[in-house]
Amino acid sequence: MKLASLPLGLAGRATVGLGKRVTGLADEILGEQAQRRTAEHVFSVLGQLKGGAMKLGQALSIFEAALPEHLAAPYRQALTKLQNSAPPLPAASVHGVLERQMGADWRDRFSEFDDTPAAAASIGQVHRAIWEDGREVAVKIQYPGAGDALRTDLRHLSRMAPMFKVLQPNFDVKRITVELRERLLEELDYELEADAQRKFADAFRGDEQIRVPEVVHASPEVLITEWVTGTPLATVISEGSEEERDRAGLLLTTLHFSAPKRAGMLHADPHPGNFALADDGRLIVYDFGAAARMPGGMPFQVGRLTKLTLEGKAEEVVEGLRGEGFVPQDLIVDAPAMLEFLRPMLAPLGSEEFRFSREWLRGESTRLTNQKSEAYKFGKQLSFPPSYLLIHRVTMGSIGVLCQLGAKARWRDILEEWLPGFADPGAIEGDHPTA
Repeated sequence: MKLASLPLGLAGRATVGLGKRVTGLADEILGEQAQRRTAEHVFSVLGQLKGGAMKLGQALSIFEAALPEHLAAPYRQALTKLQNSAPPLPAASVHGVLERQMGADWRDRFSEFDDTPAAAASIGQVHRAIWEDGREVAVKIQYPGAGDALRTDLRHLSRMAPMFKVLQPNFDVKRITVELRERLLEELDYELEADAQRKFADAFRGDEQIRVPEVVHASPEVLITEWVTGTPLATVISEGSEEERDRAGLLLTTLHFSAPKRAGMLHADPHPGNFALADDGRLIVYDFGAAARMPGGMPFQVGRLTKLTLEGKAEEVVEGLRGEGFVPQDLIVDAPAMLEFLRPMLAPLGSEEFRFSREWLRGESTRLTNQKSEAYKFGKQLSFPPSYLLIHRVTMGSIGVLCQLGAKARWRDILEEWLPGFADPGAIEGDHPTA
């Protein structure tokens, strides 16, 4: 495996170097040239994988916004290559997958089929075609052996678990790793993805803000949907006007908070390659392989505790976080210190309007990861419930994209409308219609 070819020392220097550079201490460990070579090598290896490691790379690509500007450029270049690129599958292999999944007469289902892939992702690639009824479609084909590759990559990636245990002693790393592994393996099942996409399409059909392509056909390794295009979000980030970037951020956040209530699901893969802005101003949403089932909507306590933090109700916040598993039962916590720890993260909700920025994200990264900071010492005492893994992944990933966009909006208004418990934190959880 290519991942195994990464020397442990190099991977270690990359991890330490990235963390230290974010906190302003990297010069003690790595020079600029060594850091650049590390970035290029690590992410070039990740980019060649069709499995879990490339998914890790895609996740990391969101967080380049947290890097100091003088270092961000080489990482940005290496990381963004992972968002929409992978070695293409030969046409003969593509045809083989289609025949196994759709039968020997698979060509009869299409009026046209382009053998050249239009896009590539971590475990599959997309081809443009014309369906038998004349509709233009996107045909996503899973790489042969992707399942085995993903499982192997995840075993390699699990070796990073001891590092996280050192960083966060109270985290149940084993349970979190199992949860992450199960969620990633779900992405191998295109029929499961099709079911999620249909639920999103039903929920947002005719919506003025969000568009979800309709599912045309699904089998375990082939997923066919409507071909819907717009300006890729990566292009909006790099070239879009302020108005376009603000709108993209507003719509992405609306999707994040409204989907659990409207579709009973959470789109859990918020990297820029999964979104585009349509000509009519709507956000086009692709790739539903990572989707959290939330039949009751977003957890009530997420909204309640967010609002209580903004209101400065320290004791209630600590009590609520302890009940959810973030504060160990035997840990004595200074309630005002908890507010000091949390409130800077909620700055986007503390004012009428807020513009996300790379500078703000870098400041928060420094505050939370600098081993000399009070926030770092405080956070190290806390725990992390595995049940919140996907919510945290989506929230942090979305914040990374918002900072890349530099988006400004009235973010609090979105939570008031869609997040259970936020508008009325004094309500009883069971009384809320989405609880």
